[in-house]
Amino acid sequence: MDVTLRKIIAELNEAAARHDAGQENRLDRWRVLEPDAGEFLWFLAQSVAARTIVEVGTSRGASTLWLGDAARAVGGRVLSLDTDAEAQDHARTAIGAAGLAGHVEFQVGDGGAALAGMADGSVDLLFLDAERVEYASWWPHPLRVLRRGGVLVADNALSHPGEIAPLRDLLTREPGLAVATIAVGKGELVATRRD
Repeated sequence: MDVTLRKIIAELNEAAARHDAGQENRLDRWRVLEPDAGEFLWFLAQSVAARTIVEVGTSRGASTLWLGDAARAVGGRVLSLDTDAEAQDHARTAIGAAGLAGHVEFQVGDGGAALAGMADGSVDLLFLDAERVEYASWWPHPLRVLRRGGVLVADNALSHPGEIAPLRDLLTREPGLAVATIAVGKGELVATRRD
């Protein structure tokens, strides 16, 4: 990852910290992935040569920057989905400044509906960072769209374990998956499809 991109990510994290310090309402906060979790995603995406990456929950684009750079390294693309068009506009600006526009596509829409419309085995890496309580209702699509060797990552596994538990339960019941929680950022629930 080059210095310019690291600078853009650091500035985004600093802006989010300043913004969130003045917000009393949790819903008004910016949702920005922690740098160590971003670096984990960046490494993981390259490790599995993820050419097709789907991100559900763009927010301000911190995770999109990490994933976009990983996609660029392996000749891939990121599809970033969010219901908040304004937040995606901010992310689009950051992606453009980082020179990653050719590797990231933004769509405004529901993540569950988008996954339902994707082909079986068409995704190399799926990153879930949206409304955690909805993930289980999207089943079986988060698993169905993963290719063999593909990876699913859900953020906030340690900060919101109760909200992630229904997804974790579904994943651990699947015999063809290896599932673990990685203690980076706010915790990453990770599953890889072995079958």
